[in-house]
Amino acid sequence: MIETLYSQRIKELAADACGAGRLDAPCASAMRDSPVCGDRVRVDVRVANGRIAALAHDVKGCLLCRAAASVIGQHGVGMSAAETEALRERVAAMLAGGDPPEGWADLAVFEPVRAHRSRHGCVLIPFEALAKAAQAAGG
Repeated sequence: MIETLYSQRIKELAADACGAGRLDAPCASAMRDSPVCGDRVRVDVRVANGRIAALAHDVKGCLLCRAAASVIGQHGVGMSAAETEALRERVAAMLAGGDPPEGWADLAVFEPVRAHRSRHGCVLIPFEALAKAAQAAGG
């Protein structure tokens, strides 16, 4: 299981930690955590003209959670709150057997997680926090 879930690309994404940290003056922040595995993610967003202008994430979690947050750090700027919620839904659908969301090809790296339902939350928590923060900021 470990080799399948923790591919070299997952390890690289987690190590890159794109967007890791905190924003100085966010419009909103949201935290999500998993009581099952202990992953905890806080996402800060700054919104301008209804779109995310800046984001940062603080992750205390497994490799899958850190890698998912890094993908958000790479591609999340420019999204509206509605788009972040749609993305969260598409990622959940991908983990259930669907295709990666359009424009987010990096998420294909999480396809091996499909077979490990107990790990779906590890991937989804950063997307949940992003959607919650964007909604709270009015993005």
